[in-house]
Amino acid sequence: MPYRLEREETVSAGLKRVVCEQIESASDRLSGKNETSRDEAIHSARKSIKKVRATLRLARRDMGESPREHARLRDTAARISEFRDALVVIATFDELKKKYRREAGGTKLRSIRAGLTRRRREASSEEDTGPVVKAAAEALQKTSKRVAKWRLKSEGFAAIAPGLEETYRAGRRALAAARKDGSAEKLHQLRKRVKDHWYHVRLLEGLWAEMMDAYEKSLKDLEDWLGEDHNLTVLRDKIAVEPGFYGKQPDVALAFDLISRCQKELREKALPLAERIYEEKPREFTRRIKRLWNIWQGEV
Repeated sequence: MPYRLEREETVSAGLKRVVCEQIESASDRLSGKNETSRDEAIHSARKSIKKVRATLRLARRDMGESPREHARLRDTAARISEFRDALVVIATFDELKKKYRREAGGTKLRSIRAGLTRRRREASSEEDTGPVVKAAAEALQKTSKRVAKWRLKSEGFAAIAPGLEETYRAGRRALAAARKDGSAEKLHQLRKRVKDHWYHVRLLEGLWAEMMDAYEKSLKDLEDWLGEDHNLTVLRDKIAVEPGFYGKQPDVALAFDLISRCQKELREKALPLAERIYEEKPREFTRRIKRLWNIWQGEV
């Protein structure tokens, strides 16, 4: 079923279903049950784990096991992330070169690409990834068994209202911190909170009238832009640690210049959009969603 709550099911049943489906999907992919490459399996599994963690945040007030389970899932995702990151930096570099093809055309930055590829090969051997991926799949299977015992203290909108409001409030705080500081770390924290909020909106998409579709799209755009900004930071940091490994100094200098230019453009788009998304006060936002929920449930 889709990643969303359905009107005909209780909130507790819906949340449990969503979590079980995402855990099963991640576990199956890591176990090799789906005919996908190892890279695709890791990428899809990480996305599923992020959805589960966002769902736990939505119901954290009502689910006593949530903090402990959240930590387990975080550790599982961390174990497989390094293999995914090696691929992401190459894709990020390729997009950067494509975006600035005039400045980076010809043989420029070739040494950077070659260095990233060598690092990728070192990080993705079957000997290294196999045991880690297998352990992650087994950890997820254990999580799936524990999910069957989960119980929520509340039902209906009351079960998710506190988590929905807290996540939205956390996004506003993260935005204020990013505006004040402007560091890559603060922007990355904002991206995490935006992603949580976006997943919550997707879980509740049955509530949205057509006029609200733009809200979900805006969240996706914001998450994409902040994600690109973070990937560029990872790329720059990777090169900065071993600049000599990635070739000639002019190539490194050009790469850093293009990264800075691209991040400036992304932030000039992302921060104003974030201001619009988080302009509503948290309690007002929750009350508005509750009204939509009541209409959706036929309670008005």
